[in-house]
Amino acid sequence: MAIFRHTQDLPAEARGCVVAIGNFDGVHRGHQAILRATADLAGRLGCRHAVLTFEPHPRRFFQPDAPPFQLTSFRLKARLIESLGVDHIFFLTFNRALSELSAEAFVRDILVRDLQIRHAIVGDNFRFGHKRAGTVARLEAIGAEFGFGVTVLDRVTGSDDEPYSSTAVRRYLQAGDPTRAALLLGRYWEIEGRVQVGERLGRKLGFPTANIPLGETLEPARGIYAVRAGVDRGERTVWHPGVANLGVRPTLGDDGQVLLEVHLFDVDEDLYGQHMRVALVDYLRPEWKFDSLDAMTLQMQEDSRRARVILAGERWEAGWPSIAFEPVRKGRGKGERGPGPAS
Repeated sequence: MAIFRHTQDLPAEARGCVVAIGNFDGVHRGHQAILRATADLAGRLGCRHAVLTFEPHPRRFFQPDAPPFQLTSFRLKARLIESLGVDHIFFLTFNRALSELSAEAFVRDILVRDLQIRHAIVGDNFRFGHKRAGTVARLEAIGAEFGFGVTVLDRVTGSDDEPYSSTAVRRYLQAGDPTRAALLLGRYWEIEGRVQVGERLGRKLGFPTANIPLGETLEPARGIYAVRAGVDRGERTVWHPGVANLGVRPTLGDDGQVLLEVHLFDVDEDLYGQHMRVALVDYLRPEWKFDSLDAMTLQMQEDSRRARVILAGERWEAGWPSIAFEPVRKGRGKGERGPGPAS
């Protein structure tokens, strides 16, 4: 998959694609349905398929002082989209200039002039252009004017009719329900980052940890989690079971910094500076303040025991931190208007 941080002066093979457009934060199962539809149509038309998305998320641009809410970093979003077989991904920098483009200018300058798209596929809640003035109906009308087709997909829901949405994923994670979030995502939700040097107290207590700051990632419920942690080994990611504390370590003195402290079971190696992905499998308990280090150590032993039991019983697949999920019911396409075989 080729990644472009711009849309100008593209090679010929990156133009004339079927393009899925959206933020795709989380790349949840609704997003995956859009990307599958994009691939299917590209196959029928005999062209490549691509994703057009934005970095940073527009909400971060308009609300820079709001708490972090992002589900997937640039790196992880690209990796997830690549795993779905997309040919090209265009990351547009969402800045003031882009935010002030009218809906018509966005289509004319980016979709038509730069990308020369053959067909656009969007979700039914897609909005674009200055002040989100562009609706899916407007995109269909402009597409007809410029000669490309548009497909609008209805929201995708699960067997309980709950729509797959980034908002719902955030809500479940912040409520301490990573399992329900995973059902919407189609995989366990991950926090990733570079392992930073800590105080090494965990090693003295018999529980060495790899510490990862959250950065711009959403803060889920604080507490103890059963996790799978993936360590980069070149082009491979090697996964290990473990237990993690997410919070401010109240027993050791709350300095205000929220950290994910991961203890890998039966692993003893220096991980400082390495990139790690941590998938939250299950929530064990809230973060507590203990009266002594001995009391905290006893509880850590119990947390580790429970995490081992949980992780031993779950089905783990080597490539992605995924589990068996309820079947997807695809949304119905609202329309495929515009010239071309899909119209």
